[in-house]
Amino acid sequence: MKTITNTGRTCPPPYIPSSEKMTMERLQGAYNEIADGYEKMLWFDQHILGVARHRRQLISRASGRILDLACGTGLNFPFFPPTSEIIAVDLSPRMLDVARQKAKYLNLNVQAQIMDAGKLEFGDAGFDTVTSTLSTCTFPDPIQALREMQRVCRPDGLILLLEHGHSSMPWLAQYQDRHVFQHYQQNAGCRWNQDPVDLVKTAGLKILNSQRFGLGMFYAIVAAP
Repeated sequence: MKTITNTGRTCPPPYIPSSEKMTMERLQGAYNEIADGYEKMLWFDQHILGVARHRRQLISRASGRILDLACGTGLNFPFFPPTSEIIAVDLSPRMLDVARQKAKYLNLNVQAQIMDAGKLEFGDAGFDTVTSTLSTCTFPDPIQALREMQRVCRPDGLILLLEHGHSSMPWLAQYQDRHVFQHYQQNAGCRWNQDPVDLVKTAGLKILNSQRFGLGMFYAIVAAP
């Protein structure tokens, strides 16, 4: 995986009126509502912008006892080792219902639990690998969620992140900035002009490798606690 350096641009938090901010309850309801059609919503990103290929390459590095954080409908499940112990957590009960069905179909040992990414109910250093994909953009406090990933991952483990954020292409980055609030409203609280690399660094994780793809909007990040 090619290593890149950060551009140094730190995106200011997008202005979201207090009345529009997604509480945990609103997020849960939003994802319950879109769970059945979620994978169709991601089709363009998955198959045209290369997310599916990079997801496979990144998540295939997971091993040992695995925590899949904000697992959604279980899109990462096919790439986990079949003998691994997998704990999958998400805020949405309906998303977890779909994920359980996928785990059963794949014959995987998955324990699925409803949980807040910012308040993980696990002890320290209990996982060999922590994975999370397309999630930091919607966490109300992404820094806290990343620090929780760091806390529950073993010191010699890996944190694997596939995220989207501010594009490296100026014309597209400007479009994202102009439409950040509209996108936030229409896509379950997604802040699409964040910089995932900045977030990971600010949380105190060590970036081992990072790669951008898909119009410069997607980031595959391998980090260590």
